[in-house]
Amino acid sequence: MNVEAAPARAFAADDGVAPGGLLMDVRNVSLSFGGVKAVTDISFDVRKGEIRAIIGPNGAGKTSMLNVINGFYTPQKGTIVFRGHERRSMKPHHAVRQGIARTFQNVALFKGMSTLDNIMAGRSVLMNRNLIWQMLWHGPALAEEIEHREKVEEIIDFLEIEHIRRTPVGKLPYGLQKRVELGRALAMEPSLLLLDEPMAGMNLEEKEDMSRFIIEVNRQRGTTIALIEHDMGVVMDLSDRVVVLDYGKKIADGTPDAVKSDRHVIDAYLGVAH
Repeated sequence: MNVEAAPARAFAADDGVAPGGLLMDVRNVSLSFGGVKAVTDISFDVRKGEIRAIIGPNGAGKTSMLNVINGFYTPQKGTIVFRGHERRSMKPHHAVRQGIARTFQNVALFKGMSTLDNIMAGRSVLMNRNLIWQMLWHGPALAEEIEHREKVEEIIDFLEIEHIRRTPVGKLPYGLQKRVELGRALAMEPSLLLLDEPMAGMNLEEKEDMSRFIIEVNRQRGTTIALIEHDMGVVMDLSDRVVVLDYGKKIADGTPDAVKSDRHVIDAYLGVAH
């Protein structure tokens, strides 16, 4: 897959971590639901400025791991260190305020709202005026609204979705809905962007477009990305490092070239015969 990044425009937050430094460290995380172990003693890190892929067969614990990172699940064991702060538990809205945004395996948008309003919803965490000011839509609240709307328009231009800015997202094809969801996540100006199967259900052209946007967000705009993806061509083209899960356990961790030649990965995920 051959994609090129366009000229840059900054959307990422300044998280105080030097490029290549340790942005997030997952330490011995275990999560279970009753007697079912979703992840067991998982450790890996994410470096500032990289694209970190998390792969594995269905049921390997990938989405559960993302849900722990963004605070949806609380692990029974282990901790996560993000931007130098250690935690065992966190609510999703706290994770957003600390600089973690995500997209979902199944598109989670406000279907009756326009593309513009859906992306604008991502800016709410960055707004400072209280509800009364926002209801009045006057003075400081109006100025803040205009400032945030300008940021949203930049994202719309970047994602090349100007033609659907006023269209209710429920009327959009699936590929464009995924692009709008990416826009809403970018609107939060995250330090760490979590993408849960961003290419799922897309045709080749849509995958190429999404790959181009992911590269630009990461390489040109400085946003660190952790993604789950089943398309191995996408994983090998986009990622700097790959961690592989199988039955909730880590079986490999390294560069794409090292991982794809690992016998455990071949047996568990790639399905290549001995």
